[in-house]
Amino acid sequence: MVFSTTTFLFVFLPAVLLAYYIPFVRKRRALSNFVLTAASILFYAWGEPVYVLIMLGSILANWAFGLLVKKHNGNKKAKIITAVSAVFNISILFVFKYLTFTLKNLNLLFNSDMKVLEITLPIGISFFTFQAMSYVVDVYRGKGSAQKNPLNVALYISFFPQLIAGPIVRYETVAKEIMERRENFDDFSEGAYRFAVGLCKKVLLANNLASVADLAFSQDKPSVVMAWVGAIAYTLQIYFDFSGYSEMAIGLGRMFGFHFLENFNYPYITKSITDFWRRWHMSLGTWFRDYVYIPLGGSRVDTKTRLVFNLFVTWALTGIWHGANWTFLAWGLLYFVLLTIEKLTGFHEKIGWFGHIYAMLFVILGWVLFRSETITSALQYMGAMFGIGAGGFSDGLALTYINYNKFYFIFGILACFPIQKIIKPKINKKLYSILSVIVLCLLTVISISFMVKGSYNPFIYFNF
Repeated sequence: MVFSTTTFLFVFLPAVLLAYYIPFVRKRRALSNFVLTAASILFYAWGEPVYVLIMLGSILANWAFGLLVKKHNGNKKAKIITAVSAVFNISILFVFKYLTFTLKNLNLLFNSDMKVLEITLPIGISFFTFQAMSYVVDVYRGKGSAQKNPLNVALYISFFPQLIAGPIVRYETVAKEIMERRENFDDFSEGAYRFAVGLCKKVLLANNLASVADLAFSQDKPSVVMAWVGAIAYTLQIYFDFSGYSEMAIGLGRMFGFHFLENFNYPYITKSITDFWRRWHMSLGTWFRDYVYIPLGGSRVDTKTRLVFNLFVTWALTGIWHGANWTFLAWGLLYFVLLTIEKLTGFHEKIGWFGHIYAMLFVILGWVLFRSETITSALQYMGAMFGIGAGGFSDGLALTYINYNKFYFIFGILACFPIQKIIKPKINKKLYSILSVIVLCLLTVISISFMVKGSYNPFIYFNF
């Protein structure tokens, strides 16, 4: 099920809110948790009726791992159990996400004829698997108590707002709120506001910019202008698509009393690649930092060789996490190279405003690689952006699409900057609140009209 559909907005969400806020249910935490867990399983089963069993199996296994870690807390057995749980979770991810890719490449490498199974990728498996791993590791580290009730573990792993496209919620962030959260009107209204903002980002900006990106990337020989228009459209699309989903997830969590951490912080105002990754998909970046990079030694190592190795492992895994394709690995390694150069030289701290231009150039080129089916097609598209193999400098199609979608580009680019934070302190608080609510209500109505028409709607990160 997708947030930006009338089914979710007018059927599923109202039904869950009604069931959750019945006084008899709300006053009994175990019962309200059951309602959310049942709703979350239904939400996932709506689109994945078979693969919901995989998620339920993961939940039960990690619930058992958590109890065993707690039982043996303080001795070597706890460490071994935590390692076994990590292998178990990674194995599930490998089988469903990477086995087919691995077998195909082994056949190519050794000219063999191993049977390749075409395994359908369960939606959101990377997200709920990482959360399951986080649960056991955080229990081992003492950053949250092991849940005796498997339904509470199920709620943490399967909670529908962040289940299939994040943000990746760390167990330590919500461990107390699973049993001790306090719902209130301020949180609910703020959550509804955040959800509406995310919905508008997704429906009005991401969906409309997607049509431009799709056209540009489908061209055999796009003109230079068309290639840049497509690359910029996709750069905006993926930001508003993913940040819009995260905003909706954070808002929905707040409506039920959960406080998820922010996932984006205006990444396109970045001053460097390092700064970009402090602002983009922050839940994934901090996950790899705390569960991979720092355990490897992080930057507190004796040699630069070891530092480079730690960065290589972290960014290779970050790339592979996004999908079983060489383009994702190359995308991760591109950031490994750029971040390694910045870390070893520190040049990005000395170039001032040019840092933004340099960083955004590589971010845009990185998104071309990220979107392309093959590395070869990515290089061809990048070449067209710089006049190599392009179908001329400009063409009528590029100019038509620029003219037809100019308002989406203008508002999309403006929305990448923290204009709201600058304006808000300069306007009367009450007046600002009234105006912002009126504008948001109007945009939400327009968004719903687009949803009813059934325009382009899938979320990019559902694939991961």
